[in-house]
Amino acid sequence: MNTKLTLTIEETLIEKAKEYAKGKGRSLSDIVENYLKVIIKEDNAKVIDSTPIASSLRGSFKAPEGFDYKEELSKGLSKKYLQDG
Repeated sequence: MNTKLTLTIEETLIEKAKEYAKGKGRSLSDIVENYLKVIIKEDNAKVIDSTPIASSLRGSFKAPEGFDYKEELSKGLSKKYLQDG
């Protein structure tokens, strides 16, 4: 169930936030609601030093079964820095 909430926020910030939301094809209410969900989830999970954007992306990538992050990172760094190019 949705409930109306009144907030007092600096006018210029509201206008910029509305422009941002419009550019993303979302409502400002939706953005604020999702941000609140992220910070509440972070607080409950005791997540430290994470930005809201990073937190909102957490879990959005599902690695294939058997994917070894450290091995792939090592391959990528070796290719970038150790091969003649």
